[in-house]
Amino acid sequence: MRIWPGTPYPLGATWDGWGTNFTLFSEVADRVELCLFDGADDGSGTLSETRVELTEVDGFVWHGYLPGIAPGQRYGYRVHGPHDPPRGLRCDGSKLLLDPYGKAVEGDIRWDESLFDYQFANPKKRNTADSAAHMPKNVVINPFLRLGQRPRPADPLPRDRHLRGARARAHPVPSGDPGGAAR
Repeated sequence: MRIWPGTPYPLGATWDGWGTNFTLFSEVADRVELCLFDGADDGSGTLSETRVELTEVDGFVWHGYLPGIAPGQRYGYRVHGPHDPPRGLRCDGSKLLLDPYGKAVEGDIRWDESLFDYQFANPKKRNTADSAAHMPKNVVINPFLRLGQRPRPADPLPRDRHLRGARARAHPVPSGDPGGAAR
């Protein structure tokens, strides 16, 4: 799968009719991977995962464009970088992250130890188990149609029709009382 540079804005996944531009803001990341998921989620969390590295960075915004990626595509991110919990830095490539700018999410969290960065038996020890099977996934949407919206039928009225004149003909004022409708 070949990735193009794309653009740093808008943030999130944006489908343009030909492909999808993916962007993610991170000041601390050393590397960001976009994870694409295919296959039916049968509740077991088993989906095939394809990782694509985002190599373009502008102003802390990691971005890339994938031609052919259409609405319905499930995705998430893996952010690699410093792991220093006392300083609030918890980058871990084994943990799948939701897109904070995503427009749709599919699935539920299935609580599991792999979702945490520490081991339950020894909280001081780092947990590097893959969390993807237990995480919901973001979904690329079609921004040109709202959910539940049907394609608009042909309009029986011409679009350039003047509304004041159309209303006057539809609701005429009696000729014997001009201006009387306002009283």
